[in-house]
Amino acid sequence: MNEIKPEKWRAPSNIALVKYWGKHGVQLPMNPSISFTLDKAYTETEVLFLPDGERNIDFLFEGKEKHGFLPKLQQFLVRIEPYCPWLSRYSLEISTSNSFPHSSGIASSASGMAALSLCITAFEAKMEGTLHDLNKASTLARLGSGSACRSLRGGFNLWGACPDVSPSSDEYAVNLAQVHPDFLELQDTILLVDKGEKKVSSSLGHKLMDGHPYAGQRFLQAKSNTSNLLKILKMGDFMALAELMEQEALALHAMMMTSSPHFMLFMPSSIAIIRRVMELRAEGLHISFTVDAGANIHLIYPKVFSTEIMEIVQHELLVYCHAGAYLCDRVGQGPIDLNT
Repeated sequence: MNEIKPEKWRAPSNIALVKYWGKHGVQLPMNPSISFTLDKAYTETEVLFLPDGERNIDFLFEGKEKHGFLPKLQQFLVRIEPYCPWLSRYSLEISTSNSFPHSSGIASSASGMAALSLCITAFEAKMEGTLHDLNKASTLARLGSGSACRSLRGGFNLWGACPDVSPSSDEYAVNLAQVHPDFLELQDTILLVDKGEKKVSSSLGHKLMDGHPYAGQRFLQAKSNTSNLLKILKMGDFMALAELMEQEALALHAMMMTSSPHFMLFMPSSIAIIRRVMELRAEGLHISFTVDAGANIHLIYPKVFSTEIMEIVQHELLVYCHAGAYLCDRVGQGPIDLNT
């Protein structure tokens, strides 16, 4: 009898430059989004597929049972059943861990669902003797967490149908090949202003866009910014990237501040950092920021400015961070097959 071996994959998180905020159907975006894959922020997941004719799930997070995640896993398996009907005959033993701390301003759902989807599609490919389909893995990941579909390839990725890119799809993300080499070395230093639990879940945040008085204009803005960002990525103009990226981050928070109910996710320290970053760039320094749905600030800058900017972080900006905490990352190469 052949030994049953688990599938094991590492998948990175990603940070969106054009934001996905608002969805329809089953995890389909109201506007396209563009992100870059991170390098040091990743999830490692191991799945043992047991062909016992049932569909039980055992789930360990960093060596401990986490029953609270089981409902989300069950929902995910129901959603992907039309794509992987064979899964109904298997029980899954899932073990997962992150390289980054919880509530650190990095999307663990993106890396986690991407890693799990890679395990499923890689096992399916081996079982059927076919090539590993990364588009299918991206589609499955999307059904677990929308932004997860952008974590299946390295560099910059586009999710959402876009007339400027062919192929492109609302179903899965595609890699952007035409990116200036300087942008493939961008750095991301994450200033941890608030290490508390997320104030607004992604699911609630997206629902706030339903009936939002400014939603239609926001979706048009994101589509326009996507087209503009595609041009900027080819040119390598960092200052143009900075302006667009910051507009997107602030638009995301503006939508939450004008929704019903409304939320203010920035902390005073978040605003202080943002103001200082804007001042530094006005003085000619190549530095910018983006923010997800929280208070933590991602400093984005070219690699050649790393020494100067890290001195500013150490001497000026750490005072705004919770216990002086920050993380350093960069554009990454994408998932890694850990089975070899």
